[in-house]
Amino acid sequence: MRLISEHNGKQPPTPAAWLRFGATGAAVTGAAFLGARAVDADSVWYRSLPKPAWQPPPWAFGVVWTPLYATIAYAGGRALGAAPTRRERARLAASLAANLSLNAGWNWLFFRLRSPRAAVVGTVLLDLSNAELIRRTARSDRAAAKALLPYAAWCAFATALNSSIARHAPALPRG
Repeated sequence: MRLISEHNGKQPPTPAAWLRFGATGAAVTGAAFLGARAVDADSVWYRSLPKPAWQPPPWAFGVVWTPLYATIAYAGGRALGAAPTRRERARLAASLAANLSLNAGWNWLFFRLRSPRAAVVGTVLLDLSNAELIRRTARSDRAAAKALLPYAAWCAFATALNSSIARHAPALPRG
């Protein structure tokens, strides 16, 4: 019988690991918060948009994004800890920061600017950023890169959904 206090053979997390995971968690939380500030799914404008029949119900977005954001923070912290050099760690951190900026920015393009067409550009850039982030993460930690695959898949689905809405949405009036 093992005691709870017995060591399982793995080293406990170091202060640097706590700091790394805390930083990625804070960055992801900040991006989620900033992006959410722009969302108004109850607006007359959004409710009037033609949406495809295959759009998930509104409650599904929170259910999906919550674990995806947790996974991004986990994968980022894990990959940053495994990066072989300071230079690679800096590049990975910059890639993650750019990705999170694009992630939050999409909400501002779509909901605040009320431009589904501009948001398509934003989500395509996010998809490209996801591919680059996964590629860069895989250099340091393949398991962390695999953990990012559901995020990339959901963003690709979001691109298809956004594209469908943009195709059928009325153009914004000029002026």
